[in-house]
Amino acid sequence: MTRGPTRRSVLAAALSLPLLASCDLGGSDLTTPAGVALERGTLTSTHWRGHQVGWMLARPSARAGAGTARAHPPVVVVLHGRGGDASAAFDQLHLERHVASTGLAVASVDGGDSYWHARRSGVDTGAMVVSDFLPLLARRGLDTSRIGLLGWSMGGYGALLLATRLGRRRVGGVVAESAALWQSPGDSAPGAFDDRQDFVAHDVFRARSALAGIPVRLDCGTDDPFLAADRAFVRGLPGVQATFDAGGHTVDYWQSHAGAQLAWLAGHLRPAGQ
Repeated sequence: MTRGPTRRSVLAAALSLPLLASCDLGGSDLTTPAGVALERGTLTSTHWRGHQVGWMLARPSARAGAGTARAHPPVVVVLHGRGGDASAAFDQLHLERHVASTGLAVASVDGGDSYWHARRSGVDTGAMVVSDFLPLLARRGLDTSRIGLLGWSMGGYGALLLATRLGRRRVGGVVAESAALWQSPGDSAPGAFDDRQDFVAHDVFRARSALAGIPVRLDCGTDDPFLAADRAFVRGLPGVQATFDAGGHTVDYWQSHAGAQLAWLAGHLRPAGQ
């Protein structure tokens, strides 16, 4: 008797899509929009020893004029999906196109495939974001006192998880799109967690109450394999702005929602009276 594909295998296959889309991250079509400055570099971290961690930043340019560019713009930290790296936020989603209109800085960083949490290997890319990447952004003149978070797929899960750790005093808003969520350890994709104990320790369903007071937006396509889990997540989160519309677990879906998502985050990060 031939067995059909399991739910777990279908989800694992879906998670391979960002990997395939990330094979060419050279950024040959990445151009700098008017009023935007692009920067990139590397950092070292005790949370990812022996690795040069790449990062990229798009910020309102000083050339845009004092009336349109704040001296210390708020920042949205972007967490990529499985198989991606820091460049995916720009080479694939083209978030730089929305910097000038929102006044936000958008910063992304490599996260490997560790699902943005502490792993048995000693890698903890979530802690790296807090301990190393945010201080680097602050040194570059960005306002990191209250940040936005945005992530897709693995990064959507990571954005929600990181928001539960940082809390409402530090997080002004979080956007998760096509978030890689599972309601039980047995459903999770291979490699997402070390074991059942790791899943339980980093289960965003269990930690959902920590998001109280943080504006949360979740977007997911109706053809996305994470649709059921994403719907279940928002049912237990009062006040969330959820959109379930046509689309799949694809770069096209994430790119098409990016402008509205960053505008939404800008509204929550904008100082009172602006």
